[in-house]
Amino acid sequence: MTIALSPGTHPALVLNADYRPLSYYPLSLWSWQDTIKAVFLDRVTILSEYDVAVRSPSFNMKLPSVVCLKSYVKPARHPAFTRFNVFLRDRFQCQYCGAREELTFDHVIPRSRGGQTTWENVVAACSPCNLKKGSTHPRDTGMWPHQMPFQPTVSDLHNNGRAFPPNYLHDSWLDYLYWDTELDP
Repeated sequence: MTIALSPGTHPALVLNADYRPLSYYPLSLWSWQDTIKAVFLDRVTILSEYDVAVRSPSFNMKLPSVVCLKSYVKPARHPAFTRFNVFLRDRFQCQYCGAREELTFDHVIPRSRGGQTTWENVVAACSPCNLKKGSTHPRDTGMWPHQMPFQPTVSDLHNNGRAFPPNYLHDSWLDYLYWDTELDP
């Protein structure tokens, strides 16, 4: 479960058993309540904590800021075909003009001409370009996408997601994010 980011909510970064985040975009985070529950069920190991504690009459515990699953969760081999994942594959920009506003998706080969709603035929497009292209074939309008549509891997989406960091990153998370990015010489 992924939650909204806000510094006051004390979310925990959730890492797989290999110490990589379950996902980068959205970043794999649990609420502090879900994290405490997972600790008590012995499903996670606490790697880092906030300076904030929860208390009861007989119990005191600092809130975890980073946890690691004790059992490895095998990532999906193929990401789900969703509007969000199409936008993420296309880096949240129109594949015709590069705009980032008013995104929708476009069938490169229109459905009216036999085009399918698949990874290989759908691209992110801004509303003006989508209206301009309409239900015409790209060769009739000369509107070819900058990047031809393709079925991305989970790794493709993770790499693209890294370019869109969340608006809040706790300092304790930075030690566990982006380990597999190439270092500058």
